[in-house]
Amino acid sequence: MIPIIDRDLCTGCENCVEVCPPNAISMKDGKAYLEAEFCEECGFCASACPADAIRIEFPLLYP
Repeated sequence: MIPIIDRDLCTGCENCVEVCPPNAISMKDGKAYLEAEFCEECGFCASACPADAIRIEFPLLYP
């Protein structure tokens, strides 16, 4: 699943930029910005974010 970045929660620490294998995340105006077409959906960015500004929404298996 493609990560969702909450730019209001982002502190601009750049941890996500450092761990993104395809370099799909960059900084714009001091906040993380994801270029979804380059994302490999690995989830490293979400696990590296200390502000919980990046989340991955998984579909419900059992509604």
